[in-house]
Amino acid sequence: MKLQSIIGVLACLFALSAQAQYKYIGPDGKVVYSDQPPPPNSKVLEKKAMPAGSGTAGSDLPFALAQAVKTAPVTLYTAPNCASCTSARTMLNQRGIPFTEKTVSTQEDAAAFAKVNSAGQVPVLSVGATKLTPFSPEDWNNALTTAGYPASSQLPPGYKAPPVTNLAQNTPPAPATSTNAAATAPGAPPAAAPADTKPAWFKGF
Repeated sequence: MKLQSIIGVLACLFALSAQAQYKYIGPDGKVVYSDQPPPPNSKVLEKKAMPAGSGTAGSDLPFALAQAVKTAPVTLYTAPNCASCTSARTMLNQRGIPFTEKTVSTQEDAAAFAKVNSAGQVPVLSVGATKLTPFSPEDWNNALTTAGYPASSQLPPGYKAPPVTNLAQNTPPAPATSTNAAATAPGAPPAAAPADTKPAWFKGF
């Protein structure tokens, strides 16, 4: 085999190994590089975490979940004092959906949010290119299923969700006011579920 051919073969093998998530011994005894999970009872030599920026936030997610995150990342847009936003967040957490939460709490956030939903309604769920509002457990679950997300949680133990940030500034939202802190202080009576409120710069929930 000519030197150029050998170099070409080595380059192909290197590219395959760089892109592969799994390295294992195949049924024929040869080493296999693949982005697909190995067959049962295979001897796994290496399993790589998905690279940063692939949508898994560096977490070693199960393959099906990682693929859904990569092809249809989920973002939840919320606002303070929004009971339906709380319900939406709870639904996503219970189903084990990795998602990014962006909160709309300032004038700058509202201006940025107008590009997401001109009606100014929250919550909004973004699943890939699909955006859904208002909150509807049935519709939202159907969209997640269509995007390939498992019906029940497959998040690995110790998974940490990305921190909530303001939509425009991409910074953590301001801490709760002293009034809210007093309501949750030890010994205080349980606070009632927050009702949906409408900031002046929202067109409507």
